[in-house]
Amino acid sequence: MIAFNIERPDQSTLDDIQHKIDFKTKPLGALGDLEKLAEKLCLIQQTLEPALRNPNIIVFAADHGIAESGVSKYPQEVTYQMVLNFVYGGAAINVFSRQHGIELNIVDAGVKGDFVDVPLVINQKIAQGTRNFAIEPAMSIADAELAIQKGADLVNQIAAKGCNVIGFGEMGIANTSSASVIMHKITGLPLLNCVGKGTGLDDEQLASKTQVLQNALAKHVANSPIEILNTFGGFEIAQMVGAILQAAANKMILLVDGFITTSALLIAQAIHPAVIDYCIFCHQGDENGHKGMLEYLNAKAILKLNMRLGEGSGVALAYPIIQSAVNFMNEMASFESAGVSSH
Repeated sequence: MIAFNIERPDQSTLDDIQHKIDFKTKPLGALGDLEKLAEKLCLIQQTLEPALRNPNIIVFAADHGIAESGVSKYPQEVTYQMVLNFVYGGAAINVFSRQHGIELNIVDAGVKGDFVDVPLVINQKIAQGTRNFAIEPAMSIADAELAIQKGADLVNQIAAKGCNVIGFGEMGIANTSSASVIMHKITGLPLLNCVGKGTGLDDEQLASKTQVLQNALAKHVANSPIEILNTFGGFEIAQMVGAILQAAANKMILLVDGFITTSALLIAQAIHPAVIDYCIFCHQGDENGHKGMLEYLNAKAILKLNMRLGEGSGVALAYPIIQSAVNFMNEMASFESAGVSSH
């Protein structure tokens, strides 16, 4: 697998950052979690004057063979149809990205079907969906590594255009099954704590989904992060792993969305723990396992809106709050500059 050089941000500037925050014209700590957010942004960028440039969201789409085992409420064709919806600007992520001035990139990482004469879809297809991991590994290790490389390369292309803040979303029918098993394997939490209703399964369908995944786990031996990814993952998850690792290597601000994206992060941080230092967790999703993922990562999300959409929607909605953290650092007066007594 390609090597990623990811360095932890230098902590030596922490006292200077905290001093600047504390001497703004407000009571000590009065901006609460916004202050912690500003501190992290400053640490990532190694500056007292953080800046957000050319914000981007990449939505990776792919199909999953495990859908053939009846783990999703929707047929696989929905992945293809939703990608077209993204292209035509009709999805939630389109609405929220437009609202907040975020550039949106749509990637075919492994959708069943080809997007002929649809130039707005970035073609990074590995195959026409993964294989059914209830029967055999979802992909080869070589395909997992190729997907990681493609995700990393795309982030480099976007970074070269001046982007320093990037988020990821996904689309893929049955991808909550992959994410649940990845969560179980990485965190060691019981599978029941990791599996949820996805696109809206009822209790009976959820029990069936859990049994399918339990049987699949019993069939395969996969322990290293790359083995877990190739055995149970999706092409969109694998490309997100590469994208996350490369964004951290580039010292970019990395905006983390919901359950599926966080499953990719679980793989990425198992490969390179330092990746977490570049992550801003945008929302706590409503899918059963996401809270447990965040607890495992010792992460606190900016928003909790009971959403379970994916697409990068949580990233787009949290972005104005991240802008506010940057703006108060750069524009809010200090006691000294405003001539206000701090005692």
